[in-house]
Amino acid sequence: MGAEPEAEMGAEPEAEMGAEPEAEIGAAGEWVDSQSRFEELCRIWSGVERYSLDTEFHRERTYFPRLALLQVAWEGGVALVDPLAVDVRPLAGVLSGPGTMVAHAGDQDIEVLELACGVAPGRLFDTQVAAGFLGMATPSLSRLAESLIGVSLPKSDRLTDWTRRPLTAGQQAYAASDVIHLEEIRRVLATRLEALGRLSWAEQECAELVTRRRQPSPPEQAWWKMRDSRSLKGRSRAVAQEVAAWRERRAAELDRPARHVLPDMALASIAHRPPRSRSALSETRGLEGRSIGRDNEAGLLAAVERGLELPAAEVRMPPETSVDRDRRPAVALAAAWVGQLAEDLDIDAGLLATRSELSDLLSGRPGRLDEGWRAEVVGNPVKALAAGSASLAFDGHGGLVLEERSHRPVT
Repeated sequence: MGAEPEAEMGAEPEAEMGAEPEAEIGAAGEWVDSQSRFEELCRIWSGVERYSLDTEFHRERTYFPRLALLQVAWEGGVALVDPLAVDVRPLAGVLSGPGTMVAHAGDQDIEVLELACGVAPGRLFDTQVAAGFLGMATPSLSRLAESLIGVSLPKSDRLTDWTRRPLTAGQQAYAASDVIHLEEIRRVLATRLEALGRLSWAEQECAELVTRRRQPSPPEQAWWKMRDSRSLKGRSRAVAQEVAAWRERRAAELDRPARHVLPDMALASIAHRPPRSRSALSETRGLEGRSIGRDNEAGLLAAVERGLELPAAEVRMPPETSVDRDRRPAVALAAAWVGQLAEDLDIDAGLLATRSELSDLLSGRPGRLDEGWRAEVVGNPVKALAAGSASLAFDGHGGLVLEERSHRPVT
């Protein structure tokens, strides 16, 4: 175990790649590869009001992301937990406890934590999400640290292999920097948001991020991701659905990327020209005579047959995002006003409403513009615009203003 956290927080990263373990711990916090120490820390974290957390993971060669490093900062210090040596499942008690997890761009971290610990954080404050309500569109952590608290974070190679052991002093310092300043950044953001009356908006958005369904989409929807999925017709759709679903299930079973089980080009080729024998499969474009394994061949050909026999009513079509022809002008007008509103409020426009959400609202499909602060700020005014009880006008300075109509138009 290294120095006390107070000394660790202010220490400078070691410049030498071959630094002694004591120097590495001093630069980046405590390195934790003991199960008993990790469980002791979990008990400490369970009693704090907030803790900052980040993960490093790899998924290039696997279907599921693999946790390679866990970074946690709290009022008492900083810890780098080695999940290759420690069972991190006891962290579940911390995540489901009363404390708030502070993270930056935590969407993928939540997915990784759910896989590793079985739960998502019960409470979250995401600094990237919160910054969007101050007009910063998906800012990096480095940008926030520099602009809000005047701290320049260390840079690192994006291709770092976080499964390597031992990690260098520089790698540990970089990993620790992802959490050391999060609480200070959160305080600045919360203060500014509170002054603008938007803190509750950010908190609602973070809560939505946590509760959003994180389980993978049904395998039968995997074909929607194909580049030419919307151009497929008839039997090709059914074959694409069944083969893509087989590929997803097989990839999950083997824990390999789906494209390693069956290349994307081969999937498209099979959808257009379904092979019904091993010899025909070997001539499929994207496979070019190479074998994908007899078990995979059998499973793939069975999926092709299911697709060829699948009733049209059982093909899962992508959701319709288009709006009725007579509503298209309203979508265009609403989108223009949302852009103006985002500029006026100094809020990331993507947080207010996307064009797809506006289409859903104007087509009567339920969505998040019907709920919470968005209904008041965006949803209800857009509904008034569509109903003719409000109109858009230029404000005389090149901007748009949404105003109540005092009379109906003459037809």
